[in-house]
Amino acid sequence: MPVLVMKFGGTSVANLDRIRRAAKRIGVEVAKGYDVIVIVSAMSGKTNELVGWVDEISPLYDAREYDAVVSSGENVTAGLMALTLQEMDIPARSWQGWQVPLLTDGAHSAARILDIPTDNINQKFGEGMKVAVVAGFQGLSPEGRITTLGRGGSDTTAVAFAAAFDAERCDIYTDVDGVYTTDPRICEKARKLDKISFEEMLELASLGAKVLQTRSVELAMRYKVKLRVLSSFEEQSDEAGTLVVDEEEIMESNVVSGVAYSRDEAKMTVVSVADRPGIAAIIFNALSDEGINVDMIVQNISDEGRTDMTFSCPTNQVARAEKALLAVKERGDLNYAELVADTDVAKVSVVGIGMRSQSGVAAKMFKVLSDEGINIKVITTSEIKISVLIDRKYMELAVQALHDAFELDKAA
Repeated sequence: MPVLVMKFGGTSVANLDRIRRAAKRIGVEVAKGYDVIVIVSAMSGKTNELVGWVDEISPLYDAREYDAVVSSGENVTAGLMALTLQEMDIPARSWQGWQVPLLTDGAHSAARILDIPTDNINQKFGEGMKVAVVAGFQGLSPEGRITTLGRGGSDTTAVAFAAAFDAERCDIYTDVDGVYTTDPRICEKARKLDKISFEEMLELASLGAKVLQTRSVELAMRYKVKLRVLSSFEEQSDEAGTLVVDEEEIMESNVVSGVAYSRDEAKMTVVSVADRPGIAAIIFNALSDEGINVDMIVQNISDEGRTDMTFSCPTNQVARAEKALLAVKERGDLNYAELVADTDVAKVSVVGIGMRSQSGVAAKMFKVLSDEGINIKVITTSEIKISVLIDRKYMELAVQALHDAFELDKAA
C-alpha cells in the first residue's frame, strides 16, 4: 500500500473534539487505500505547562530529565488518537519514539535524527494495522534515553518519517490553511500560495514565518519530500493548502513570493575593536559557544586601526551575548570600548526565487522604505532574499508597503 504521512499540530489536537475531527480526516485517507503514519504534537499548551513545571523545580535542570518530562505530552495525544481511530473501526496503534525506534544523537532537548528503521511499523502494516500514530518530537539516544528534537520538532519528525518510508506526501495540518505571501493579521491583502519552492519556504521559515519548522524544510528539500500545509479546521479538498515542492515544479512565480518579519530582534554593536585578522573569529566563536543565534553581520569602515562590529540576534539572547563578550574581554582576548544593544528593532525580508534572474529588487525595496520615511539600520542579502533591520515601530508599515509595492496580492 502507498504510505501517507499526516502531522497534526497542538491546536489540531487541543481537545477530544479536535482529535475526533482529525481522526475523521485520517479515515478519509485510509478509505483511499493508504497506510497512514500520523505524527501528533502534544495538546495545545501542554508542552509549555510541562516546561514550566521543570523550570519551577530546577532552573538548572538535567537535560535528560527535561526530555523525559516534556516528551510525555505527545504520548498522551498518540494514545488518545489511536483509541479514537479504534472506535471508528480503523486498526490503529500508538508508537512512542523508542518503540519505532527513532534513533537520535545524544544532544538532549535539541537532538538530531540519525535513523528511522522501518521494520517494526512495516511489520504491523503487513499484519493489518492501517494507522501508526507516532508521538512526534521524541526519539531515542545511543544511551537508551528519551530525547527531544527541540520546539516544533514534530514537523521534523513527520518529514523524516516521510523520507524513511518513501511516502507519497507529507501533509502538515495546522491552524492556518496554507502559506501566505505575508502574515494576514498584518496585511489584509495577503494571498495564500498554491505552491512555494523549498528554498523560499526555508528562507521564510528562518526569517520568522511560523508555519513550518526550519529543520523540517531542510529535510524535505534534501530528501525531496513533497510537503503540503493545510488547515485542520476547514473543509478538505485535493487542492487545499499549499504545496512545498522543487523549484522545477513551479512554472511561473512572482519575482518576490513573500514578505517575512521578525519583531523579536536586537542589534548589537561591539564598538572600537582592533581591525586585524582573527578579531571576528574571537567575537563570533565566543557567541557560538554560548549558543547565540547570530544572523546579520556588518563590519564598519576602519578608522585608525579600529572598527565597529554589528550583528543581530534574538532579543532573548542579548544578556547571554553580553555575558559572553564580557568574559572574552576580561580574559584579555578582546579589547573593545563598549557593547551597545538596541532591542527596539525588527527584521523585515523579501523572498523569492525570481530574484535570481530579475534585477532591481533591492533598489525597489529601499525606495519603498525611503518613501515611507523608514530608516534602514542593517542590510543583508542572499541569492533569493533581502533583509533589513528597522525600528520596530515601523515594522507593520514596512510589511504592508512592500506587499503592495511587489503586488503580492496578485498571482503570477
